[in-house]
Amino acid sequence: MGDPRGIGPEVAAAALGTPGIEVTLVGPDDVIAGAAAAHAVGVGRWDGGEGSGDAVALAGRLTGRAVEAAVRLWKDGRVDAIVTAPGDKRALNAAGYRFPGHTELLRDLTGAKQVAMMLASDRLRVVLVTTHLALRDALSILTPERIVEVGRVTRTFLQSWFGLAEPRLALCALNPHAGEGGLFGHEEERVLRPAAETLGVVGPLPADTVFVRAMRGEFDAVLAPYHDVGMTAIKVASFGHAVNVTLGLPVPRTSPDHGTAMDIAGRGVADASSMKEAVKVAAGIVRRLREGDGVMRVMT
Repeated sequence: MGDPRGIGPEVAAAALGTPGIEVTLVGPDDVIAGAAAAHAVGVGRWDGGEGSGDAVALAGRLTGRAVEAAVRLWKDGRVDAIVTAPGDKRALNAAGYRFPGHTELLRDLTGAKQVAMMLASDRLRVVLVTTHLALRDALSILTPERIVEVGRVTRTFLQSWFGLAEPRLALCALNPHAGEGGLFGHEEERVLRPAAETLGVVGPLPADTVFVRAMRGEFDAVLAPYHDVGMTAIKVASFGHAVNVTLGLPVPRTSPDHGTAMDIAGRGVADASSMKEAVKVAAGIVRRLREGDGVMRVMT
């Protein structure tokens, strides 16, 4: 259910009752009680922080415990997929979870070797080569090897999870106009082009056109070299309807395309569309991986 201070509990509760999908809520006992879930796993109590020390750290601790509980449910064979409501990275770090986000936490909990963060909608798919890092730090780890690893994970999981036999991938450039032949930077020739050639994908293509071309059907996914260029494209294209999918995990994991939105939490105005779509996408992946269309057990 994500951070108890945000809209996660609201949008998770709203995702209950999706036809053909059995949903188990995981989160603070008292928050779950308000959602009237048929299936629930409690991980402690949330009282708004009063009398319980640092509210930020408590929220992070409950968020992290919920993710850990979800992974245990999956390992025990009780759920087929995991859907995470938004968490607060500052709170998670305050609680001792030293990860940039859910993606890396789930990677370690499941023992995955290489993961990639994909934002997907019916209009566009974007995969981030680097995620939650300061821009200067992201550029320092943007190597041909990293791009190739993310590209290979993307291709493999678009095939197995999304049924694309031959995914058409494009690599987004880093610099304006793809460097303009070195006039605006050399990363395209020194870093991105060698990776594109190794992967056998198109690019690097300028950021101001590659996403438009993908939305017109030319590519199945775009590899974005840093967080904001990819996130801006998908949110402009499909905000509120896109889904975050972690490629590379041994368990399907999705999440909505928005944050905790603490400023509107509890006011009854949160839009649950992306959360509902995240549940449906998770179930759809499981259906592709299994024979038949039986009831899917999805954890939020």
